Amino acid sequence: MAMTSKDTFKKVGVIGTGSFGSTIANILAKNSHVIIYGRDADQIANMNSSRTHRGVKLHANIEPTNNLEYLANSCSTIFPIISSSGFRSVIKQLSPFLHPYHILIHGTKGLDISIPDNQKNNDTITRNEVKTMSEVITDETVVVRVGCLAGPNLAKELSDGQPGATVIASHFDEVRREGERLLRNDRFQVYGNEDLIGIELVGVLKNIIAIAAGALNGLGMGENARGLLVSRGMVEMIYLGKALGGNTQAFLGLAGIGDLVATCNSTLSRNFTVGHRLAKGETLNDITDSMDEIAEGVNTVRIVKKLADYYKVKAPITEILHKVLFEGFKAEEALQRLMRYPFNVDISFL
Repeated sequence: MAMTSKDTFKKVGVIGTGSFGSTIANILAKNSHVIIYGRDADQIANMNSSRTHRGVKLHANIEPTNNLEYLANSCSTIFPIISSSGFRSVIKQLSPFLHPYHILIHGTKGLDISIPDNQKNNDTITRNEVKTMSEVITDETVVVRVGCLAGPNLAKELSDGQPGATVIASHFDEVRREGERLLRNDRFQVYGNEDLIGIELVGVLKNIIAIAAGALNGLGMGENARGLLVSRGMVEMIYLGKALGGNTQAFLGLAGIGDLVATCNSTLSRNFTVGHRLAKGETLNDITDSMDEIAEGVNTVRIVKKLADYYKVKAPITEILHKVLFEGFKAEEALQRLMRYPFNVDISFL
């Protein structure tokens, strides 16, 4: 199914048929012909026949496929939007069909752990073993021009046509320009940022605070408590982000404060929902088993707790959440511990 040079570069690829991948495909389809990949052949057949997915109508310019080679041969720009747990595996499958001319802009807010066999019994994790999704792409492919999209992108609101915005981050001007050209429309604004790692990290770390916000909501706490959590959460994110290679500026823009505020106030956020249900007394296993999509923040808490320990970063919200998620603490007890934590300085990173 290889395309001729005349046909190449006319289509845009999306890998992943989750709620966010499908939403981005619909946004891209306003400006381009879009090929969206899903591995489930029956699901793809249903998308082609019904022209709907997850209750949302597919744009006429969207072409579903379960053929990665066809997508890669047809598209010069590809948006991988899949869970972090499956990201490296899918990129490995895609890699044989990629060339240096490809641009990959991912939309995954998670981390990948690669631990050598001789260190798998070691409980310590350093930044060397933890990869952002852009680093996974450069590890596994010949692609050089890599970027990510991040921001307050609640899929349900965007699929309903509500106004929104995102950040395209990349070291390459042409990647940022291409992302802006493909995605921008009269209901969706796009901003560029050069700090790729910083923008990836802020998207990852805010998921931790979103779980905590959901727990506060589930406990019936008010706006004062939420304001405290969001402000202290941002400080914690910045300290962690700097330790892991990001810059403070990335945390203060749309992908940082903007995304944090949106996800800490929305029942549409999967991470918020996990925290809310935990506070109501459900177990983590019951919650995750009942969700049709992964809440990335759960695995992020596990990883970031170990990183914070190794780099000696004070991360009380992450530490307390780890106790609730994995050590059997009740949300009420966790909140009491957090309120007793000695925050002596408001801001010390500027």
